[in-house]
Amino acid sequence: MCSGRVDLEFILRALHNGMDGVLIGGCKLNECNYVTHGNYHALTTVLLAKKVMEFMGVNPDRLRVEFMSAADGLRFAEVVDDFTRQVKELGPLGSSEGVGLEELRGRIAAVNKLVPYLKVRTNDKLNQRLTSPAEYPGFFQRDEVEDLLTNPAAYYIDPRKCQACGICLRRCPVGAISGAKKQVHVIDQDLCIRCGACHAACPPRFGAVQLIQGAPVPPPPEPGQAIVAPR
Repeated sequence: MCSGRVDLEFILRALHNGMDGVLIGGCKLNECNYVTHGNYHALTTVLLAKKVMEFMGVNPDRLRVEFMSAADGLRFAEVVDDFTRQVKELGPLGSSEGVGLEELRGRIAAVNKLVPYLKVRTNDKLNQRLTSPAEYPGFFQRDEVEDLLTNPAAYYIDPRKCQACGICLRRCPVGAISGAKKQVHVIDQDLCIRCGACHAACPPRFGAVQLIQGAPVPPPPEPGQAIVAPR
């Protein structure tokens, strides 16, 4: 498949399953057969993933992306051999990091829940086409990624504005919203992945779904609370 199809979640899943390293291979940059040029997206995804790995306490050298054509058999073999050697020097996942595998899995699981939110917030950067390797090191800043992961936004349905139209409930990809006809809808903050789908779906004339950043989420209303009659 196109390397642009490689999602950040795939990389985290491999690490969560105990893989000691992840190598992503893509076509040569600027030589994609399709107008989408997905390999550029693979590159920015890897640059983001490396900062996420640093945040979790995983050596970013356990992840590599290389670009080559189907005719580069020798180069492919050299890349695989070199990466294999590098990962062997690092040792099993968690050993050089000084972290137990189960603890790492817990960290990865926590971060994985925020992947949709992280992708939404970094979407503009993820879609850029980097033309020079000199741009790679500072493209994503560690502080930037750390702030997104430690202070994620949250979404809250204002019970005074909710009209129980059910649009947000149907759009939620993880079933984090509950509600019924003529009842205020509620977001389960433990289930919410902060993708923003509910915020985008809420009709502007209601404006019930609020983005909360840098402040505690108000307590949810009582279960089954009736909606306020529209004016």
